[in-house]
Amino acid sequence: MNIRINTRHMEASAALREYAESKVQKLPKYFDGVQSVEVIMEMEAGQSKAEVVVQASRKTTFVAHHRAEDMYACIDQCMDKVSEQIRRYKDKLRNHKTHAPSTGGLE
Repeated sequence: MNIRINTRHMEASAALREYAESKVQKLPKYFDGVQSVEVIMEMEAGQSKAEVVVQASRKTTFVAHHRAEDMYACIDQCMDKVSEQIRRYKDKLRNHKTHAPSTGGLE
């Protein structure tokens, strides 16, 4: 899994980068198909903003945004949102059943 941590309009401390990376490392336990994760942290109008983009396959991408006073809280909320999206996607895949063609009531 490829992890990228980017910052805009701020300098992230080593502790903040490690915190984000440790949170992202837990994603494969929810879904095996995670290929890359990008965490974007920025300061905007005095507030912290975080965005997490998870690329699971060529066609499947999960994105979460959050804005708060504390960057750690932003990362936590984004990870909660992304894990919920992954859970719903897995449920959809698991519950998708192919039905036998209908006989049109001619039995």
